Amino acid sequence: MKNILIVEDENLIRSSLKRLLERHQYKVSEASSVHEATAGFRLDEFDLIITDVRLPGELGTSLIELAKPTPVLIMTSFGTMKSAVDAMKQGAVDYISKPFDHDEMLLSIARILREQQLTKENEVLKTQQKTTNTTGIIGSCPAMQEMYKRITRVAPMSSTVLIRGESGTGKELVARALHEESPRRERALISVNCAAIPESLIEAELFGYEKGAFTGANTQRKGLVEAADGGTLFLDEIGELPLEAQARILRLLQEKEVRRLGATQTRSVDVRLVAATHRNLKQLAAEGRFREDLYYRLNVIELKLPPLRERGNDIIEIAEKLLEKTCQRLHVAALTFDTDSINAMLAYPWPGNVRELENAIERAVILAENHQITPDLLAIDLDIPILTKQVDVIEEEPAAAAKAQETVEAAPLSRESNEEPTTVKAASEIDFQAFVLSHQEQMSETELAKRLGISRKSLWERRQKLGIPRRRAAN
Repeated sequence: MKNILIVEDENLIRSSLKRLLERHQYKVSEASSVHEATAGFRLDEFDLIITDVRLPGELGTSLIELAKPTPVLIMTSFGTMKSAVDAMKQGAVDYISKPFDHDEMLLSIARILREQQLTKENEVLKTQQKTTNTTGIIGSCPAMQEMYKRITRVAPMSSTVLIRGESGTGKELVARALHEESPRRERALISVNCAAIPESLIEAELFGYEKGAFTGANTQRKGLVEAADGGTLFLDEIGELPLEAQARILRLLQEKEVRRLGATQTRSVDVRLVAATHRNLKQLAAEGRFREDLYYRLNVIELKLPPLRERGNDIIEIAEKLLEKTCQRLHVAALTFDTDSINAMLAYPWPGNVRELENAIERAVILAENHQITPDLLAIDLDIPILTKQVDVIEEEPAAAAKAQETVEAAPLSRESNEEPTTVKAASEIDFQAFVLSHQEQMSETELAKRLGISRKSLWERRQKLGIPRRRAAN
């Protein structure tokens, strides 16, 4: 039942309107002045306030501001356009002249309440969409939980953000979440893959050009930077930008200006820049392949996406979501992963990260002949060699990465700390089991297989045969 407040100093009109509304199943409260209304009620608890303009003390129009966001319908006995216009300018949802027609009053009230309900539903939908954008980056491991917190903190700001992570980890999803959580969400998010545009065209694409700026420039064209004005510009693989284009991006960050090719005048733009790379920009800057001043301008806030192989059971959570979406997209009956497929996905290092997982699942859905996905359909190669952290790609200092790898290579693996390191080959089942259980907390599957002198696939097969549960290596 909708709750309506009538504010009217004439008893006859007030009681008559109250009876009319109560006959039509509205809950009605009444007051004779603005002071009585504000002192006796919480205005935000009403669905609608109907008030006369002329009241003892304050004008009824003062309730428009006091009652926000509750809508206010103005009654005026003067019937003048000026009083109606003034009320609407102050934020009244509508006005009605006295003496009013009962049907006209009821229709106005029904329309206002319906519009108010639609507004509330739209706000709920926007909130749900906002939540989905953030949590749409699937995963609940500690590294991803920290990522969600950072996105929430960083998104409302206008600061430049640099997203780092291996190819296929979902850097564009993070950029989209930053945009959707920001005040710029109503404006455009322009995504540019710097590695996909030829070097000769990158400046024209980003900054636009004037007619006659170069051969073939037969018309004027706005660049992608200008298209993102008021919104967010996402430059993926920014490490692939040529140096001349880097200089223009630096000017954009410093001056908030852009100049089209062939133009003499600059244009002001309000763009938030989000960049992403799988390269070590600091190392590229030291080698002269990336502008050092641009690197420091970009690296205001840095977000690091962990590779898929370091995200534990997130792999299965992501895989199940991708399987559901792929089945829907390809109009295939719902499928599930069998136990061997789940174990295989957990054992595999996923060098191509989420993108590789998505492709493997699509292939498996197309080839599946029954309701379950098996390891052979995923075509996972468990013999693929890969470093657990690929430190040369995402760590800051190459020297530190090499040192870390040397430490891994030299780590003693025997069960007693005073024993010499040893390579275990052709181990008996008892020795194999003891070795794995003793060292799997400290080693990745790749390291365990290397010390045992077998492939990752063989390690996985022997685990299945002996029923040895797999645990993630300690971080």
